[in-house]
Amino acid sequence: MTSTIPDGYTTVTPWIISADTPQLIAFLAAAFGGVEIARLANADGSIAHAEIRIGDAVVMAFDAPEGIAPVPAFIRLYVPDARIGFAKAIQAGATEVTKPTLLAFGDRVARIRDPLGNIWWLQQRVEDVSEEEMQQRWGDPRWSEPMAYVQKSLVEALRR
Repeated sequence: MTSTIPDGYTTVTPWIISADTPQLIAFLAAAFGGVEIARLANADGSIAHAEIRIGDAVVMAFDAPEGIAPVPAFIRLYVPDARIGFAKAIQAGATEVTKPTLLAFGDRVARIRDPLGNIWWLQQRVEDVSEEEMQQRWGDPRWSEPMAYVQKSLVEALRR
């Protein structure tokens, strides 16, 4: 039986409508080891379609057509180590949104805004937490305070 999903793709593939797709591709390569797998140019040289593989997923992008604003994306990216991923993204030109923070559900979460305005949730599973344990943790300030910071940092970033 023929798969309804082409080889090398996952069920969900995000699109980014970018102000500068070549710059985005360069950032994704430097920050996350992204590999460009496709690029089609319009007659004017702008990017009509690009595909970048990050890990086992593909992110698609194209340059915003004249008169259309770029549309920033909000993407969760699981990484082997959120602290290293965060530092590498900052070194590649991203700005800090949320410092790496361990949360009650067992993930270390960091967020960055790439040079084109997209916000990336860099997440690392640190431990498996049962539903019962997670519910107990939410009532403990050692866990509720980091979540409050994570929520506040995103709201502040979105206001900028």
